[in-house]
Amino acid sequence: MGLGKAAAVVAAAGAGCVAYGALVEARWFRLQRVEAPVLPRGSAPVRVLHVSDLHLLPSQAAKRDWVRSLAALEPDLVVNTGDNLSSAHSVAPALHAFEGLLHLPGVFVFGSNDYFRPVLKNPLRYLKGRTASSRPLQGELPWQDLRDGFETAGWQDLTHRRAILELAGLQVEFRGTDDAHLSRDDYASVAGPPSDGVDVSIGVTHAPYLRVLDAMAADRLDLILAGHTHGGQVCVPFYGALTTNCDLDAKRVKGFSWHSSAGATSAMHVSGGIGMSPYAPYRFACRPEATLLTLVAKA
Repeated sequence: MGLGKAAAVVAAAGAGCVAYGALVEARWFRLQRVEAPVLPRGSAPVRVLHVSDLHLLPSQAAKRDWVRSLAALEPDLVVNTGDNLSSAHSVAPALHAFEGLLHLPGVFVFGSNDYFRPVLKNPLRYLKGRTASSRPLQGELPWQDLRDGFETAGWQDLTHRRAILELAGLQVEFRGTDDAHLSRDDYASVAGPPSDGVDVSIGVTHAPYLRVLDAMAADRLDLILAGHTHGGQVCVPFYGALTTNCDLDAKRVKGFSWHSSAGATSAMHVSGGIGMSPYAPYRFACRPEATLLTLVAKA
């Protein structure tokens, strides 16, 4: 085969992969089911639906309908780790997507694509290992309307706040931070050991930067929940993610793992996310997902 033909074959294969990623895998939603042994011994399980990175456009009816179908799971708690919007007109569609879940106990934090609209970027820059957003902040989104919709329904905003909910007879304490990818995090405002009398302590943040994870683990939280990474979004089969878009190692780009700091260890779940930027509307070897995380008693 000559060089010309070889180049044509490579180009065709690349185009085919992009087409598959945009037309098939980006719409091939799945629910992951994971157990996390973080509850006191003898506790009944607590079912947590972890959703993240919806990146919703008003036109994305299939994505919206899939999220609406998750209400049939009837979880004990919903945790939303941000990046819900891709347009100034996405608030009402996002609230419609979550409508069947909003009557349940819920907590949330926001990410960069709740505050600001996505912008066109060179996708190769993600391979350079940048660990913070360097783009100019522009096109503010109506995040206050989304926050008000969540709070009116009863979900708790954890942005630099603590909150306690009773779930399955347990006192569960939450604490959260603003988006570390935009350097808006201020963990010090919620730092410290769990409050007296709580049974489980959970940290919630959008982007799993090590400075936030280390601080939460050092405070001996039982579980940390985050999103942001999209699971790598474009992965290599049998190898995995090429980037996490933060300083978390690629082996923990999504799913359940453990994080240790200062002699303490916390369970951690990073959502692979449901959507992606409209300027990079494809996935490869990394299906969009939400997770039903069942918290169970420690061994």
